[in-house]
Amino acid sequence: IVLFSIILGTVGLGDPKKLGSIGLKTVVYFLITTGMAIIIAMTLATVISPGTKGEFDTANATFDATEAPPVSDTLLNLIPKNPFAAMTEGNMLQIIVMSVLIGFALTALGKKTQGIVNLVEQGNELMMYLVNLVMKLAPYGTFGLIATAVGSQGIQAMKAMGLYMLVVILGLIVHSVVVYGGSVALMAKKNPLWFFKGFAPAMSVAFSTSSSNATLPVSMDVAQKNLGVKKEISSFVQPLGATINMDGTAIMQGVATIFIAQVYGVDLSITAMITVVLTAVLASVGTAGVPGVGLIMLAMVLSSVGLPVEGIGLILGIDRLLDMARTAVNITGDAACALIVSEQENRKEKKQSA
Repeated sequence: IVLFSIILGTVGLGDPKKLGSIGLKTVVYFLITTGMAIIIAMTLATVISPGTKGEFDTANATFDATEAPPVSDTLLNLIPKNPFAAMTEGNMLQIIVMSVLIGFALTALGKKTQGIVNLVEQGNELMMYLVNLVMKLAPYGTFGLIATAVGSQGIQAMKAMGLYMLVVILGLIVHSVVVYGGSVALMAKKNPLWFFKGFAPAMSVAFSTSSSNATLPVSMDVAQKNLGVKKEISSFVQPLGATINMDGTAIMQGVATIFIAQVYGVDLSITAMITVVLTAVLASVGTAGVPGVGLIMLAMVLSSVGLPVEGIGLILGIDRLLDMARTAVNITGDAACALIVSEQENRKEKKQSA
């Protein structure tokens, strides 16, 4: 889906200069909102202090941390040595770079490669049909996963983690309303209520599937039809956002870092908190191709400030529940960015034609 969507988005944008401008706006928006997300989360967690409200068995809190790749390695590995290996391994950053390069080539060759463009369009339609077919069974899978989490942890353990969950959910709501709603109002000149109402169908699918990539066909379709986002911009911005824009995950990291520090009785300095913000923002791009990205990113953040990675075991059992909510927030940020870029491009085109 990402391969086909970004190729078509790049071809649709046409002018490489236009692609560069849109790409820069998109990446800057994603990085700024991710930074704001983790600051909001850490502020709420510090004020509410969920880690000081109960007794926790830290001795049994275990988590097998997988080492996240350093940012330098991620940058060096952007160009795939083997495009087919990148596809089979699910290395999303390499797939994105490959898709953009293919899109550039198809744009430069023009009518000579129209047959390939048509094939990519047909492949895109096929993938979206298959994903929609699979998603019809997603609610049953979600029910099973939640039942497993509750059954393994027990009701009392779930109650003990209730305040942590509430802080994360509060952070997701505040970020969505203030940051996304505010940016839509100020930069896209649109009513935030209209935006959230129009995008609600995609948010509900993201909540049930807990997968930005699985929701991508629906979120792109809703953004284009309900929000009026240009197809070529939607096809470029939203697949890119599904890979590197993780505001909901950043909020979980911010709350979890403060929570684990409170449980273990560690006072984080201002310098440590700044380190958490910077590490989380960089990790949102740096670990994009790693399975189980949320917890691996959290392990990377905890290690950066000397907190025990084993503390992730305290939140492991309920992470699936929160993953549903933060996925909905993640795709909402992608749609907000796509709407803002689309409206700005519309205004630019009107000025040029006037």
